[in-house]
Amino acid sequence: MANETERATLAGGCFWCIEAPMEELDGVLDVTSGYAGGHTENPTYREVCSGDTGHAEVVQVEYDPERIAYEDLLDVFFTVHDPTQLNRQGPDVGTQYRSAIFTHDEGQHETAETYIDALDAEGGYDDPVVTEIESLEVFYEASEEHQNYYEKNPDDAYCSFHAQPKIEKVREKFTEKIA
Repeated sequence: MANETERATLAGGCFWCIEAPMEELDGVLDVTSGYAGGHTENPTYREVCSGDTGHAEVVQVEYDPERIAYEDLLDVFFTVHDPTQLNRQGPDVGTQYRSAIFTHDEGQHETAETYIDALDAEGGYDDPVVTEIESLEVFYEASEEHQNYYEKNPDDAYCSFHAQPKIEKVREKFTEKIA
């Protein structure tokens, strides 16, 4: 009997910069770029980029909990983005680039709250963590051109400057978790 998979939905700036590092991890079966947390049905990339849809760029990570824990995904997520920046990551500014965890169940919600409380208590950041935690209502998959973007466009300047360092950080810090 096959293991059941679980999903985590995370927003930390441009989805390309979260997608590529997550795909490095053993136990991650699939990573899909998309949108969540807004009010517009079936939004397009252009609509989300406008900042008018309420959606954040997110990745939905399908993973095998027997091989990688939800907490491990959170470790990587909080390593590859700055959770203290409100509505921005690097050059990307707007609510569509906010730091958020869209939970799939109460267990994920409690784990995320506990994780963020611990980060703030440790004082690992100069500023408080502003990552939002909310229940996932609906996930809209981004168009095919945005799926596996880094893999398809490794020489893209944005990817080279923003995604590649995040991948290298994950490979260095989480060597035991790399596929």
